[in-house]
Amino acid sequence: MGKKAPSTTVDIQTAKVADSAKKLKESSVRIEDSADRRTELASNRTALAAERTYSAWIRTGLFALASGAGAKTVLTGLMPAWIILVNGSALIVFSIFCYVAAVWRFIHSGAARPAPDVPRIDARILTAMSAFLSIVSLVALVGIWLEK
Repeated sequence: MGKKAPSTTVDIQTAKVADSAKKLKESSVRIEDSADRRTELASNRTALAAERTYSAWIRTGLFALASGAGAKTVLTGLMPAWIILVNGSALIVFSIFCYVAAVWRFIHSGAARPAPDVPRIDARILTAMSAFLSIVSLVALVGIWLEK
């Protein structure tokens, strides 16, 4: 009288196992969705970090260009002319290196990853900008050597 029929007990256990499997499947889907979202967010952060790195290289290059171009004016009379020209030339050549490094670091910004949600700046635009700045630096280099 107090005992349940064996088939009823088996049915109850089967229902519990099925419910547990359903909860496990739902949990697994949530974990997978969460991992996918974290991957997307990481991709966004990587894209934005690549842009910040590009701007840091460009900023450094512009500073080196300004320092190299201004070295002749500021240091004239304080040092021999050849030291001033070498110093200015080195700074301007370093600015060109910075512009090239900026594009290279932007294009090679890490392992392949899913497309980020944030729109990326076209690398061709950044390459053109860096090429233009490199030409400006070359003109400045020629200018400090030809200026009397």
